[in-house]
Amino acid sequence: MTLAKSEVDYKKISELADIIWRKHYITIISEAQIDYMLDKFNSPEAIKSQINQGALFYIIRYQDLPVGYVAVKKETDYLFLSKLYVLSSYRGKKIGKAAMQHVNDLAKSFHLKAIKLHVNKYNTNSILAYEKLGFVKTRALVSDIGNGFVMDDYEMEKVLSL
Repeated sequence: MTLAKSEVDYKKISELADIIWRKHYITIISEAQIDYMLDKFNSPEAIKSQINQGALFYIIRYQDLPVGYVAVKKETDYLFLSKLYVLSSYRGKKIGKAAMQHVNDLAKSFHLKAIKLHVNKYNTNSILAYEKLGFVKTRALVSDIGNGFVMDDYEMEKVLSL
Protein backbone atom coordinates (compact mmCIF):
# COMPACT_ATOMS: atom_id res chain seq x y z
CA MET A 1 0.00 0.00 0.00
CA THR A 2 1.16 3.50 -0.76
CA LEU A 3 0.07 6.68 0.96
CA ALA A 4 -1.85 9.00 -1.38
CA LYS A 5 -0.06 12.35 -1.54
CA SER A 6 -0.79 13.94 -4.89
CA GLU A 7 -3.55 14.95 -7.25
CA VAL A 8 -2.56 11.97 -9.44
CA ASP A 9 -3.13 9.64 -6.45
CA TYR A 10 -6.52 11.24 -5.66
CA LYS A 11 -7.59 10.81 -9.28
CA LYS A 12 -6.52 7.14 -9.28
CA ILE A 13 -8.50 6.48 -6.07
CA SER A 14 -11.52 8.23 -7.58
CA GLU A 15 -11.25 6.07 -10.72
CA LEU A 16 -11.01 2.90 -8.60
CA ALA A 17 -14.03 4.04 -6.56
CA ASP A 18 -16.08 4.57 -9.71
CA ILE A 19 -15.39 1.04 -10.95
CA ILE A 20 -15.83 -0.67 -7.58
CA TRP A 21 -18.94 1.20 -6.47
CA ARG A 22 -20.82 0.83 -9.76
CA LYS A 23 -20.25 -2.92 -9.77
CA HIS A 24 -20.69 -3.68 -6.06
CA TYR A 25 -23.35 -1.29 -4.76
CA ILE A 26 -25.87 -1.44 -7.62
CA THR A 27 -27.72 -4.29 -5.85
CA ILE A 28 -27.63 -2.43 -2.50
CA ILE A 29 -28.40 1.24 -3.24
CA SER A 30 -29.79 3.14 -6.22
CA GLU A 31 -27.66 4.32 -9.12
CA ALA A 32 -28.62 7.90 -8.21
CA GLN A 33 -27.26 7.41 -4.69
CA ILE A 34 -24.09 5.81 -6.06
CA ASP A 35 -23.55 8.84 -8.33
CA TYR A 36 -24.15 11.20 -5.41
CA MET A 37 -21.83 9.34 -3.01
CA LEU A 38 -19.06 8.99 -5.58
CA ASP A 39 -19.13 12.75 -6.14
CA LYS A 40 -19.56 13.71 -2.47
CA PHE A 41 -17.05 11.29 -0.89
CA ASN A 42 -14.83 9.83 -3.62
CA SER A 43 -14.09 12.60 -6.13
CA PRO A 44 -10.49 13.87 -6.23
CA GLU A 45 -11.68 17.10 -4.57
CA ALA A 46 -13.53 15.22 -1.82
CA ILE A 47 -10.49 13.02 -1.17
CA LYS A 48 -8.23 16.08 -0.93
CA SER A 49 -10.68 17.71 1.48
CA GLN A 50 -10.81 14.59 3.68
CA ILE A 51 -7.00 14.44 3.74
CA ASN A 52 -6.91 18.12 4.76
CA GLN A 53 -9.21 17.15 7.66
CA GLY A 54 -6.83 14.43 8.88
CA ALA A 55 -7.76 11.34 6.86
CA LEU A 56 -5.06 9.09 5.44
CA PHE A 57 -5.75 7.49 2.05
CA TYR A 58 -3.76 4.54 0.76
CA ILE A 59 -3.74 2.93 -2.66
CA ILE A 60 -3.75 -0.86 -2.38
CA ARG A 61 -1.37 -2.46 -4.83
CA TYR A 62 -1.17 -6.06 -6.00
CA GLN A 63 1.83 -6.98 -8.13
CA ASP A 64 2.39 -3.23 -8.42
CA LEU A 65 -1.08 -2.61 -9.91
CA PRO A 66 -3.53 -0.30 -8.11
CA VAL A 67 -6.43 -2.60 -7.14
CA GLY A 68 -8.18 -0.79 -4.30
CA TYR A 69 -7.97 1.84 -1.61
CA VAL A 70 -8.21 2.40 2.13
CA ALA A 71 -9.00 5.54 4.12
CA VAL A 72 -8.64 5.92 7.87
CA LYS A 73 -8.86 8.74 10.37
CA LYS A 74 -7.38 8.85 13.86
CA GLU A 75 -9.98 9.72 16.46
CA THR A 76 -9.40 10.21 20.21
CA ASP A 77 -9.28 6.55 21.21
CA TYR A 78 -9.93 4.61 18.02
CA LEU A 79 -9.03 4.50 14.35
CA PHE A 80 -12.01 5.06 12.06
CA LEU A 81 -11.84 2.90 8.94
CA SER A 82 -13.74 5.05 6.48
CA LYS A 83 -13.08 3.08 3.29
CA LEU A 84 -11.71 -0.31 2.27
CA TYR A 85 -12.44 -1.32 -1.31
CA VAL A 86 -10.86 -3.83 -3.68
CA LEU A 87 -11.66 -4.40 -7.36
CA SER A 88 -13.92 -7.46 -7.68
CA SER A 89 -11.47 -9.21 -10.03
CA TYR A 90 -8.86 -9.14 -7.24
CA ARG A 91 -11.05 -10.38 -4.40
CA GLY A 92 -10.21 -13.77 -2.91
CA LYS A 93 -6.46 -13.06 -3.06
CA LYS A 94 -6.23 -12.03 0.63
CA ILE A 95 -5.69 -8.40 -0.42
CA GLY A 96 -8.42 -7.11 1.91
CA LYS A 97 -7.00 -9.15 4.77
CA ALA A 98 -3.52 -7.68 4.15
CA ALA A 99 -5.02 -4.18 4.01
CA MET A 100 -6.78 -4.83 7.34
CA GLN A 101 -3.46 -5.94 8.85
CA HIS A 102 -2.01 -2.59 7.76
CA VAL A 103 -4.97 -0.82 9.41
CA ASN A 104 -4.45 -2.85 12.61
CA ASP A 105 -0.74 -1.98 12.64
CA LEU A 106 -1.53 1.69 12.05
CA ALA A 107 -4.03 1.76 14.94
CA LYS A 108 -1.48 0.14 17.24
CA SER A 109 1.24 2.60 16.14
CA PHE A 110 -1.11 5.40 17.23
CA HIS A 111 -1.67 3.55 20.58
CA LEU A 112 -5.40 3.32 19.91
CA LYS A 113 -7.70 0.82 21.63
CA ALA A 114 -9.99 -0.05 18.74
CA ILE A 115 -10.90 0.21 15.08
CA LYS A 116 -14.42 1.28 14.14
CA LEU A 117 -16.18 1.32 10.79
CA HIS A 118 -19.61 1.76 9.23
CA VAL A 119 -20.98 -0.80 6.78
CA ASN A 120 -24.25 -0.81 4.88
CA LYS A 121 -26.75 -3.15 6.59
CA TYR A 122 -27.37 -4.97 3.32
CA ASN A 123 -23.69 -5.43 2.44
CA THR A 124 -23.78 -8.95 3.88
CA ASN A 125 -20.52 -10.25 2.37
CA SER A 126 -18.57 -7.33 3.82
CA ILE A 127 -20.24 -7.74 7.21
CA LEU A 128 -19.27 -11.43 7.25
CA ALA A 129 -15.69 -10.57 6.24
CA TYR A 130 -15.40 -7.98 9.02
CA GLU A 131 -16.85 -10.42 11.56
CA LYS A 132 -14.27 -13.00 10.47
CA LEU A 133 -11.59 -10.37 11.19
CA GLY A 134 -12.85 -9.83 14.75
CA PHE A 135 -15.31 -6.96 14.31
CA VAL A 136 -18.67 -6.96 16.11
CA LYS A 137 -21.78 -4.89 15.41
CA THR A 138 -22.17 -2.22 18.09
CA ARG A 139 -25.17 -0.25 16.84
CA ALA A 140 -27.39 0.60 13.89
CA LEU A 141 -27.02 4.04 12.30
CA VAL A 142 -29.10 5.96 9.79
CA SER A 143 -27.28 9.07 8.56
CA ASP A 144 -28.71 11.77 6.32
CA ILE A 145 -26.05 12.51 3.69
CA GLY A 146 -28.04 15.11 1.80
CA ASN A 147 -29.94 15.23 -1.48
CA GLY A 148 -32.66 12.97 -0.02
CA PHE A 149 -30.23 10.08 0.60
CA VAL A 150 -29.37 8.22 3.79
CA MET A 151 -26.73 5.71 4.77
CA ASP A 152 -28.36 2.76 6.56
CA ASP A 153 -25.40 1.22 8.35
CA TYR A 154 -24.10 -0.83 11.20
CA GLU A 155 -21.25 0.49 13.25
CA MET A 156 -18.74 -2.28 13.84
CA GLU A 157 -15.80 -2.32 16.21
CA LYS A 158 -12.71 -4.39 16.79
CA VAL A 159 -11.03 -3.99 20.16
CA LEU A 160 -7.27 -4.24 19.88
CA SER A 161 -4.88 -5.87 22.26
CA LEU A 162 -2.00 -3.47 22.72
